[in-house]
Amino acid sequence: MKTIGSGTYELRIKEYGNEYRIFYVAKFGDSIYVLHAFKKTSRKTPERHLNTGRRRYKIAKEHAGE
Repeated sequence: MKTIGSGTYELRIKEYGNEYRIFYVAKFGDSIYVLHAFKKTSRKTPERHLNTGRRRYKIAKEHAGE
């Protein structure tokens, strides 16, 4: 997901009529960072969830020393 940051992926889960999204980064050092998870309630991902992912991406990148 380039809208969050380089190397970020989105996991999509559908269960019992609900949809969930998880943003994560797989390549910061030897760690996998889960940035944000939420229940999707509309067709378009709300900006507040994207902003949370972006903010946490920056924190994870700093934590990994990249």
